[in-house]
Amino acid sequence: MNTAHYDTDFYLWTQQQADLLRQGELSALDIENLAEEIESMGNSNRLALESYLSNVIMHLLKWQYQPQRRGTSWRLSIRNGRRQIEKRLKNSPSLKPQLPVIIQEEYSPARENVADETGLPLTTFPENCPFTVEQITGDYWPE
Repeated sequence: MNTAHYDTDFYLWTQQQADLLRQGELSALDIENLAEEIESMGNSNRLALESYLSNVIMHLLKWQYQPQRRGTSWRLSIRNGRRQIEKRLKNSPSLKPQLPVIIQEEYSPARENVADETGLPLTTFPENCPFTVEQITGDYWPE
């Protein structure tokens, strides 16, 4: 296995692994680290999706519960987040069926963050996400 540069020169290691793959030198690959890096790439895509979902949820809550403070920055944040979610789902469509679970996981921390940011009591915001997947990812604006 070719692990010599994994810990000391990651870039060089990646280039060597790519060359070995292209040459069909599978027995020379650093299989364990290569598998870990591929898995990490997938995880980072999911983490980015989680982050954008959380941000959109937070801004939708603020939009709904603080209508007097609605502004361009909130609107842009929601739109940008939705675009980024769409990009992530286009590149990794297998994440789309996971959206309800991800939203459920992200809602509670988003709710707490919104309460802290707005100064409103946590009880102001529903315990369960009041928005559907379609509302979060679509063109929905709470009134």
